[in-house]
Amino acid sequence: MNVNLEYYRVFYYVCVHGSLTAAARELCISQPAVSQAVRQLEKEAGIKLFLRTSKGVQLTKEGELLYRYVKIGVESLLEGEKMVERVLGMDMGEVRIGASDMTLQFFLLPYLEQFHKEFPKIKVNVSNAPTPETIKSLEEGRIDFGVVTTPFECRGTMNRIPVKVIRNVFIAGNSFESLRDRKLDYSELSGLPCIFLEKNTSTRTFMDDFLLKQGIELKPEFELAISDMIVQFAKRNMGVGCVMEGFAQDAVEAGDVFELKFKMEMPARHICVVTGESNLISMPGRKLLEMITGQRIETDMI
Repeated sequence: MNVNLEYYRVFYYVCVHGSLTAAARELCISQPAVSQAVRQLEKEAGIKLFLRTSKGVQLTKEGELLYRYVKIGVESLLEGEKMVERVLGMDMGEVRIGASDMTLQFFLLPYLEQFHKEFPKIKVNVSNAPTPETIKSLEEGRIDFGVVTTPFECRGTMNRIPVKVIRNVFIAGNSFESLRDRKLDYSELSGLPCIFLEKNTSTRTFMDDFLLKQGIELKPEFELAISDMIVQFAKRNMGVGCVMEGFAQDAVEAGDVFELKFKMEMPARHICVVTGESNLISMPGRKLLEMITGQRIETDMI
């Protein structure tokens, strides 16, 4: 059978109400249109579906059999429509984000707080990982978008939107007081115990590349997993630490460490939002993206 699905929908409502008139009222169509749909379905199916009674209509045995399956199908579709309406109304849904410690702490958190206040029923899943891992998660479709720091490679059809300028700084504790008022050459770092992030981070990649361009290849005394620990090591005079400026701000203001000055200014970096063109982002995901980027996110942009 090649039956118009609308006939099944009409059939369903006639069964629910036991009346052609009530079904017409529910569907906002005329009673003759309901009768016509039922007749067409009976013709296509080759069976009688209803018997007319003084109170309306009654299903035949064949009609009961068909209704048993049509009921499941139509009610599943109706439930699906309700779920879509809830998602479009921001009443349910999920957003999956990838972010590093740096982007989460110094950029993303206020947006997540605002988003949660406006849409408390939307689940936000944040995968906290270094930039290279976040890019890989985006490639594999495990997140809707990433908030990462340069440098990174935009693979395939990925899109990047710069959202904030950041800079790296070198910090040291009071045991390195002799460096405080000097304008240093980066080559002088070779004679100092340095504290860097591990190699699988965009910050470490940036610093290694920058120093290599100056002809400097450092072998850090300590390689740590998180920037907060670099600040703690520097406070305890264990070496000269390299972190994003925000991580050191409190310690600098408290006088626990100071920022080293150099003759050449280090290039700025960016926090970027990265999306994958093949990743289908939900309505909640687009709302959060618009909040973060200040841009209207159309479907063809993602």
